[in-house]
Parts: sequence; C-alpha cells; structure tokens
Amino acid sequence: MRRAAIFFAAAIIAAGGGIVARGWWTQWAGQRTGAETADFTLPDSEGRQRSLSEWRGKILVVNFWASWCGPCLHEIPEFIRLQEEWRDKGVQFIGVALEDKEAVSDYMRRVVLNYPVLIAGDAGLGLSYRLGNVLNAVPFTLVVDAAGKIIFRRPGELNREQLLAALAPVLAAQP
Repeated sequence: MRRAAIFFAAAIIAAGGGIVARGWWTQWAGQRTGAETADFTLPDSEGRQRSLSEWRGKILVVNFWASWCGPCLHEIPEFIRLQEEWRDKGVQFIGVALEDKEAVSDYMRRVVLNYPVLIAGDAGLGLSYRLGNVLNAVPFTLVVDAAGKIIFRRPGELNREQLLAALAPVLAAQP
C-alpha cells in the first residue's frame, strides 16, 4: 500500500512538472520579442566575411544547422523552395553552419542551396545561445525583421506552416 502511495505521488509530481514544462516550452518556442537586434559577422562558404547587417531592409530567416543533423536536413529542401517563393517579397534565408568549411562544402556539392551559408564552426552554438537558443537545440531558427530586430525564434525543426505564421505579421506590414 505504501509503495502504491509513493508511486502515485511521484506520478502526480511528474505530471505537474510536465504540464508546467509544456506551457513554458510552448510560450518560449515561438517567442516574439522585438527587443533584441541580431547582428554578427562570419565567413561564408567562399571565405568572405559577411554580416547580417548586409541584409538590413530584408526580412531574414536565419537557420542554425549542421550536415550531421537529421531534422536540419529535413528542413533545408523546404527553405530552398520558400527562398525561391519569397525572394521578391523581401525575404532572405541565411544558413549558419555549426561545423567546419569542409563539411559544409561537401554537403553543398550534393545539395544546391539558393541562399548564403555562413560558417560558424564550434562557435556557432555559443552564438545561437546568445541569440536565444537557451536549449542549444539544432536546428535553431530566427526571424529578423527589416530593422534587424528578432521577432521569432524556434529551437528544433520548423515546418512551412510554422514559418508562415511567424512571417505573416512582417509580410503584411511590408509596403
């Protein structure tokens, strides 16, 4: 009887913790801030230094990814399609690779990306953490408005519908 009571109490505590964690995760995962400005400089896949401010005036979808990350590789084909669809709407995708140039070059020989890829290497997780990836999740995606403010962040895989919902307010505000 005592073991059953302990088990029951543990189950209630676990369920309560899960409910709290789920509420926190749901709120945080699609957090819209507008308070933080995103800017950093990294080399691109050709070795040229590129800064996010170079694309100021555009809506940016910044995706931290790696070629060893299954969910990352699952998102990329959709990002390629969306970049093509939204290019004329002022949307620019930017990949930030969390690995070295050789691994990225190898991947890009197999998959042609129609958006820039910046090479962050091991420092990329620290950068993504500073931009709000407190879970150190890969992939991690930001939406940055035309003024450079972070308006959406999402750890984990992002699908088309979620990205459309994040972009809808800024696309609607475009002239």
